[in-house]
Amino acid sequence: MVTDAWKHIYAALEKNLNSRLFTVWIKPLDGEVVDGALRLMAPNDFVAAWVRDRLLNEVADCAAQILGSRPDVQVVVRRVPAPSTPVVVTEAVHPAPSQLGLPIVHTPRPVAQNKWRFNLDDFVVGPCNELAWAAASSLCRGTLTADNLFLGAGPGLGKTHLLHGIGQALSTQGNRRAPHIACLTAEEFATRLVLAIKAREVSRFKAEFREAVDVLLLEDVHFFQGKEKMQDELLCTLKALQARGCKVVCTSSFLPRELAGLDSTLVSQFCSGFLANIEKPDFETRRRIVERKAKTLQVMVPESVSELLAERVTSDIRQLESCLRNLVLKARLLNQAVTLDLAWDVLRNYAVTDARPDFERILDFICKSFALTPEQLASRSRKQAVVAARNAAFYLARKHTSLSLSVIGERLGRKHSTVLKGITNLEREMSLQTPLGRQMAATLDRLTA
Repeated sequence: MVTDAWKHIYAALEKNLNSRLFTVWIKPLDGEVVDGALRLMAPNDFVAAWVRDRLLNEVADCAAQILGSRPDVQVVVRRVPAPSTPVVVTEAVHPAPSQLGLPIVHTPRPVAQNKWRFNLDDFVVGPCNELAWAAASSLCRGTLTADNLFLGAGPGLGKTHLLHGIGQALSTQGNRRAPHIACLTAEEFATRLVLAIKAREVSRFKAEFREAVDVLLLEDVHFFQGKEKMQDELLCTLKALQARGCKVVCTSSFLPRELAGLDSTLVSQFCSGFLANIEKPDFETRRRIVERKAKTLQVMVPESVSELLAERVTSDIRQLESCLRNLVLKARLLNQAVTLDLAWDVLRNYAVTDARPDFERILDFICKSFALTPEQLASRSRKQAVVAARNAAFYLARKHTSLSLSVIGERLGRKHSTVLKGITNLEREMSLQTPLGRQMAATLDRLTA
């Protein structure tokens, strides 16, 4: 029990704490239980002090749930690894030393290679994503003419897979010094900047991102829309990394030219490298994705089942893989083989009656779901319910049709920038799983049920 105690305490903290607190302050820690005491190891003094001052009671409470009694909790600073240790930072870049005269540590915390969720070899390549995959592979081999790569794609089409695949490939290259890789979302970058400003550690933040990092992998940069201070810091960071010859990969649900509320110089910086867009996968690519995932799950899936899933779940690879996982789990729980009948049963939760609902069907669905008339939906009303419904229409039109943002906006009497802002706000609510986000996700899922 003692050997695995920290794993259980860690899981309890992840469940009980706010996700942002957990990501920023608990995720960087290592822990062990020795003689009934919980010893936590932080990457630096700043993190250690913050946990001691603000999270000690929460940690002790979760530990008590696992250990049966409230332990003494000690927070110490982990020793910096030897220079030869391969180093990778995923999802968190830790603050630099506080103003106590401590030296800046340029070596990010080592992370096991299995922390990378995906690799490039597992990526199923098709006409929809061939260019993006080739660019990612070339970047890793050093044959891409640019050190900057921008990947644009809708939700669930493979941006994160490619990003983590790049990180995994670069971190395991032989005969080279392991690069210092920072892989995080735009929101996490912004959160760390805000924390650094509050702690008067901005110079340290800049040093770690501009000097200690060799590769920056940054997800969802559309988060920076309308955030001028964040944009300034990001632009300076990108320019500093570019001057050092570092590699930078950014992803977004939108191409740079589609981003509103973004400084033109930053847009130009995004465009300075290689741009690749990932389209929705065709039937053959979706079928091969099902077959590849089935192989990973070590299960035999009949060809008829692979074709059925590929035919019915068309717009989101994550949803397609989720459908297959649920099908396999149900078959195992029932001690049955994966059959066409079982697949049809599972598809009730996933399948789309019309693989690509058109704009009129989307508007009809939204109006019925929110008890609005088409005139109310297109009105200038700023009531919360109407705005939410309008954003939902923007989101579904973007996801299920090939209409541009400008055309979607014109259909509802709105500008391109309003459509973009509405989609971004809705995606954020659903990503954070706020009450509104959960309600909207459940409502939108009914369109394809």
